Amino acid sequence: MPQPTPDITERATILEAKRTLKMARSAHAYVRGNTAKFYEWLAASPSARRVPQGPSIWICGDCHLGNLGPIAAGDGRVEVQIRDLDQAVIGNPAHDLIRLGLSLATAARGSDLPGVTTARMIEAMIEGYAAAMQDPTSGASGPEPEVVTSVRKRAIGRRWRHLARERLDAVEPTIPLGRKFWALDAKERAALKDVFEDPGVANLVLSLDHKDLDREVRLVDAAYWMKGCSSLGLWRFAAILGLKNAKGRSDYALVDLKEATAPIAPASPGAKMPKDNGDRVAAAARALSPHLGDRIIPVRMLGRSLFIRELAPQDLKIEIEQFGHSEAVKAARYLAFVVGKAHARQMDDATRRDWLALLDTDRAGSIDAPTWLWESVVSLAGTHEAAYLDHCRRYALAA
Repeated sequence: MPQPTPDITERATILEAKRTLKMARSAHAYVRGNTAKFYEWLAASPSARRVPQGPSIWICGDCHLGNLGPIAAGDGRVEVQIRDLDQAVIGNPAHDLIRLGLSLATAARGSDLPGVTTARMIEAMIEGYAAAMQDPTSGASGPEPEVVTSVRKRAIGRRWRHLARERLDAVEPTIPLGRKFWALDAKERAALKDVFEDPGVANLVLSLDHKDLDREVRLVDAAYWMKGCSSLGLWRFAAILGLKNAKGRSDYALVDLKEATAPIAPASPGAKMPKDNGDRVAAAARALSPHLGDRIIPVRMLGRSLFIRELAPQDLKIEIEQFGHSEAVKAARYLAFVVGKAHARQMDDATRRDWLALLDTDRAGSIDAPTWLWESVVSLAGTHEAAYLDHCRRYALAA
């Protein structure tokens, strides 16, 4: 039975309740949904003072496992890249390493793996990241973990019908209102129609197929999309577009429109970034994730900044429910290599060598990784575990 669609005044309350529930499911989910907690630690913890200042480049700013995954390019290639850039800033690349390490550590704890596994994962992270710094073009990523292989195979074989069934619970070109999607008000629908009448936006939707750009785009259906975790509460819309004269692809496209707000991640002093947050996300995507950078366009709608991208059937996230010691270590190396490539492509040879040399210092600890990285992950894991339990207590009381 479909749930009644809330009016705009009810949305914020419902979305906050959903976000609270999602974050209560596990410590790993709490880490994923609470970017603010990470940067609060970074600003206040004595351990954070040891974190080195790397070269000022575009960083993800929220580099956890769920923000990495296969992304399709216009020529049919599928590559694992950073897939979410809401928090991206020109900042310190060390912050991405620490956040990835925290995410991997909490995933390992959720899989009941011992602490020694976390230590080996941090060592493997640095090994993979360093391999990307040494050769970002053809450097060895190491053996691909099974979780990545399986999601990549799924991505390559997916078509519109798979995307529609997964995202829309249907193959017909309509958005089913209820649990995931809410009806738009008249102003929102009119504003979305105006957005897609812009030729620049229409060309973006067609960017996954360069064979025939002589097509028209029309808005078939649209709805408010209750999606995400840390971003729940921001404007987010799903739109189905009809593609006239589509050759060699579906007659429809599913488009994600997401509000862009000021990032929590700290930028480097003096960093020159676009003032508009939609422009910032688009610029970060071009620097960090080339497959995604070609498919994002910033727009203004009803006085707010948003960014748009077509969702390709091949765009998936890496989900890790349970994994063993060997797979955990392989995943850590591989994913750090992916992040390292995103960072390294923004640096010249000398900058990469200097940053790599800095990463090789401060290894007086008991593991073969920078002491600042290990101590940061340990401190953050403890901080987030305590905060997660308190979150669960408060959620239980509220429920």
